[in-house]
Amino acid sequence: MKRLGMAVAIVFFFSLFGARAFGQELRLSIPLPLTGSEAKFGEMEKRSYEIAMQEINAKGGIKGKKVVLEFEDSQGKPEISRAIAEKLIDVKKQPVLFGDYSSSCSKAIAAVANERKIPYMVVTGAADNITQQHYNYVFRMNPSSTYYSGGLISFFQNVVKPKTIAILYESSDFGTSGAEAMVKDAQKIGMKIVMKEKYEKGAVDFKPILSKVKLERPDVIYMVSYVMDASLLMKQIKELRIDAKLFAGGAAGFAIPGFVDNAKDAANYVVTSTLWSPQVKYPGGKEFAEKYKKLYGDYPSYHGAEAYSALYVIKDILTRAKAWKPEDIRKAMGATNMETAFGPIKFQDKEGYQNQNFMDTLVLQVINGDFQTIWPQKYASAKYIYPIPAWRQRR
Repeated sequence: MKRLGMAVAIVFFFSLFGARAFGQELRLSIPLPLTGSEAKFGEMEKRSYEIAMQEINAKGGIKGKKVVLEFEDSQGKPEISRAIAEKLIDVKKQPVLFGDYSSSCSKAIAAVANERKIPYMVVTGAADNITQQHYNYVFRMNPSSTYYSGGLISFFQNVVKPKTIAILYESSDFGTSGAEAMVKDAQKIGMKIVMKEKYEKGAVDFKPILSKVKLERPDVIYMVSYVMDASLLMKQIKELRIDAKLFAGGAAGFAIPGFVDNAKDAANYVVTSTLWSPQVKYPGGKEFAEKYKKLYGDYPSYHGAEAYSALYVIKDILTRAKAWKPEDIRKAMGATNMETAFGPIKFQDKEGYQNQNFMDTLVLQVINGDFQTIWPQKYASAKYIYPIPAWRQRR
């Protein structure tokens, strides 16, 4: 009878707290692209999660349990992300999901999570429709792609005052969503769209598209790309001597150190939307950035800050949750209202979105080979450079 009583107690403990929290450890698995074309982002996010894990464990873990993170390689493929989500729910019995990188992978996980009634926090996937599906179990801490360009549009209106724009974008969920958002923004401020051209991600020759751009002579060339495409676009723009009032990126590949490393001097004066900068005084942001740089030799982009802060958001949610069961975690997630190194996190239903975090977006400019925050002015670390010099005027 005593053995039976003990067995019942163990079953009750598992049902109340989740199998993965049993014992002195809380094991959480995170899907990320650790191989493939998006591995650079996956590596940055993995490192950032690990920094947060070490800090959290140094201060007692989560409810006294040591956090142990495990990483599942999604390879940037939605079908693999879906399979990982199913494994975490069905086999590992993980009561909350978070992570992955791209919009397409985040969408795949979101569909599974909502179907199985497991709360899922999107960390970087930005396509608008992820939080427009009336999913009750899906929350997003990063702004949707429509809001990425908010700071950039303000910079256009107040400084550049362009009349025409060409939009180049990769054929992904993020690229398409970002391009459509810029179309709407351009129309609102009276910019004429002289060209809107999609390209296949990972292309090696942009010169046919860029030759069309050169004929149109737009004031602004706006590009939504991941890092290798972003770098190659600017190098080939330089080769073709295509001048514009401004070269602008829609975050992602334009906002990480790898862009400057790969594009070299062709990156100078390029501006980009971003969600975060180590120069902005969010609590713990500068300390995280300096710690990351000390460990890995360069500052992280906003993707790192998102991942680092995501684990702190999960800590806050699990600390407040009545029990570590999906429904209790979902309720705690919905009540989140906190400041992080990435910025404020509060999930809201607004403007057609559900469980979506809204926040200010920033503008960076590459000045002397380094990113500087230039807009909004209240966040600026340096004065913007505008007008930018023509290629023939550069050394």
